[in-house]
Amino acid sequence: MKKRTVLVILRNRFAPTEPARFLELECNDKGDILSEKKLRAEPKQPAFDEVWENDEGKRTLDDCNRIKRIYRHRLEKKAA
Repeated sequence: MKKRTVLVILRNRFAPTEPARFLELECNDKGDILSEKKLRAEPKQPAFDEVWENDEGKRTLDDCNRIKRIYRHRLEKKAA
């Protein structure tokens, strides 16, 4: 089973001065979430297989109704 690391960015488009929250997810190839870890700050190096974003101002991933995939994000690993 292949594991994927996913970065989830939780933003608030209604209050742009509010800092974003960053979550790191470990997922299997089916998309099931194996672990969830809150990051203290924005990562500096591209180390994620996928980057997803929610801009509804939600505080946790459980509260989100929908999230969007961001392609070619600067924190996404380059395809080999």
